[in-house]
Amino acid sequence: MVAVLYSWSLYNGLVKGNESINGQWAQVQTQYQRRFDLIPNLVNSVKGIMAQEQKVFGDLADARTRYSGAANVDDKVKAANDIENSLGRLLVVMENYPQLRSSETVLTLMAQLEGTENRISVERSRFNDTVRTFNTKIKRFPANVFARLYGFNEKSYFESQAGAEKVPGVNF
Repeated sequence: MVAVLYSWSLYNGLVKGNESINGQWAQVQTQYQRRFDLIPNLVNSVKGIMAQEQKVFGDLADARTRYSGAANVDDKVKAANDIENSLGRLLVVMENYPQLRSSETVLTLMAQLEGTENRISVERSRFNDTVRTFNTKIKRFPANVFARLYGFNEKSYFESQAGAEKVPGVNF
């Protein structure tokens, strides 16, 4: 009887952990959606002032489209990292054009985007914490036996792409 109750409790705990990961990923996606909603406004504001940087705008739009069409978390992470790289290049471009920095619309949108980037960072960190807790639980004995039996597998962490720590360069 004790074994049945333990098994039942463990299964419910694994379901709860799995759902926590799904819920936290939804929070990450909510912040990505906020970012994606801001990007077209920012791009259009900057485009009006700087038509010659079409490649940066095209890269942003392409990455945003890839994210929308991504079928799984890994594809979404790759597209999100591409967006971050493109945004980094856009920020470098903006630093080189004082008239962009003085535009009130661009300043407002950049402040909103900066706040969104901070929120994304927090939510990704929470996602990874939730994944770590779940992965630890399913790897410990005796839960690891039941996790395999019930079909619960290790979850992937949100990881940045290699080279994401480098500042993007813009050549004119």
